[in-house]
Amino acid sequence: QVQLVESGGGLVQAGGSLRLSCAASGRTLSNYAMGWFRQAPGKEREFVATIRMRGGNTLYADSVKGRFTISGDNAKNTIYLQMNNLKPEDTAVYYCAGRRYSVSVFLSEYNYWGQGTQVTVSS
Repeated sequence: QVQLVESGGGLVQAGGSLRLSCAASGRTLSNYAMGWFRQAPGKEREFVATIRMRGGNTLYADSVKGRFTISGDNAKNTIYLQMNNLKPEDTAVYYCAGRRYSVSVFLSEYNYWGQGTQVTVSS
C-alpha cells in the first residue's frame, strides 16, 4: 500500500510559479510511475504529467507542456511539479497518483491517490 500526501498549493497571480510536492510512504517509488492530475470546479479530473521513477521518462498534457516540469527524488520518495507561467485556467485541485511500472495518462490506471492540494491562479 502506498500513501501519498501533496503539499505546496496556494494562491498565486497569473504569470507566477508554484512547486507542488508529493511525499510517499509505505513503498519505495523506484518501481512506480507517478502522475499529477487536476480537477477544476465542475470539470472532470484530467491528466497533467507523469514520470517513471526508474529511468525518468516523462509525459505532459499539451496544455502544460513547456510550463510545468515533473521530477522525482527516489532518495526522498517524493515527486514534484514545478509550475511556471501559471494561468487562471490552471486553477484546480491537484492530485498526486501512483501505479506500478509504466507511465500512463489515464487516471483509471492509477491505484494510489493523494488527497489533493488547491492551486488558485488569479488574473
